[in-house]
Amino acid sequence: MLWMQHHGIFNVANSILNSIDLDQTVANLMVTAHNDGYTQGYVECTQHVTDALRVDWDTSRSATRGVDIGAAHAAAKAEYNLRLPVMDLVTTAHQSEDFVFQLKEIFPDEADASDDEDLE
Repeated sequence: MLWMQHHGIFNVANSILNSIDLDQTVANLMVTAHNDGYTQGYVECTQHVTDALRVDWDTSRSATRGVDIGAAHAAAKAEYNLRLPVMDLVTTAHQSEDFVFQLKEIFPDEADASDDEDLE
């Protein structure tokens, strides 16, 4: 259990935080949120100009015209509930009788190999 405190939890957390899958999903979420906010702001601004000047504002040059940005953002939010491969490994290891050994196999800590005997 000392290995879990000193190495296991740290390794699992780092694996999640350094996951390329997580990075890509968060980046996609940020981009779609930005685009959705831009689109909504552009529509609102267009409405203000139309109301103030009593003219129809030409939105044909809007970068997001005809694109369902809201759906892209909703899809990115749904994708945020992603499954990380490392968590599948941790879940499988946790079901083992000797889950600490299984975790050590997943997260070998070569730098502290000499300390393993002391921690057991």
